[in-house]
Amino acid sequence: MKHRLGIALSGGGLRGIAHIGVLEALREAGVQADCFAGTSAGALVGAMAAAGHSTETMLEFFEERNPFRLSKLALGRPGLFDTEKIVPDFVPLFPDDRFEALDKPLFVAATDLIRARPEIFASGPLVRPLVASSSVPLIFTPTTVAGRPYADGGLTNNFPVEPLEVLCDVVVGVYASPLRDIEPEALDSTLAVSHRAFDLGMFLSSRSKFHRCEVLVCPRELAEVPTFGKADVQRVFEIGLEAGRKQSGEVLQALERMTDPREPAEDG
Repeated sequence: MKHRLGIALSGGGLRGIAHIGVLEALREAGVQADCFAGTSAGALVGAMAAAGHSTETMLEFFEERNPFRLSKLALGRPGLFDTEKIVPDFVPLFPDDRFEALDKPLFVAATDLIRARPEIFASGPLVRPLVASSSVPLIFTPTTVAGRPYADGGLTNNFPVEPLEVLCDVVVGVYASPLRDIEPEALDSTLAVSHRAFDLGMFLSSRSKFHRCEVLVCPRELAEVPTFGKADVQRVFEIGLEAGRKQSGEVLQALERMTDPREPAEDG
């Protein structure tokens, strides 16, 4: 059975908080997604939405759960912070820990480090794929899923629209990692160059799929929000809320343009 509306949520670290604002704006307009696909922070927000968590619960999670605490440091493992110590933070949100326990279908993108390919998780255990999808190399250790190490989904698929195209009449994309304008002097360190190269790779591969969405929400203001560290959760949420309110009419129009599969087509 085909679903009406699917929403693809990109990665973006703290910028992903804006996804919550977009979903809230669509809810205000009477629009509810039928399924979600996401990478990294987008996967987490999509999972919380698919589980039926409120906007308040989602924001509270981002405000209170800091993965960069000293207690999360990795000892003798490849990364600064240990994802094994982060997994328990997700469990209260998803006590049944299975995709099948969600209210709506969810697709989570991660990167298989051994088989060197993107992977979409949609069934079975939920929490570990969610953490794997957010396991940015160097910052976080790889996350083991079914005995295999995975890393951040943004490495290979930061904008997973593919699962939704075959399932949904309308696909709305929310891209939370717009490319920031910089000056040459900003590339003054190895870290700065590496970060820019990583951002470029993700943005260019994602941009090639923007046209596959009936509506694309990509707030430019998010370019100034840091990917990691500290950010004003409420401000980032409001950036998404404002952008979603501005484009909710486009989503409603896209849905109206589609013929309801439950209604017979008119002759002639």
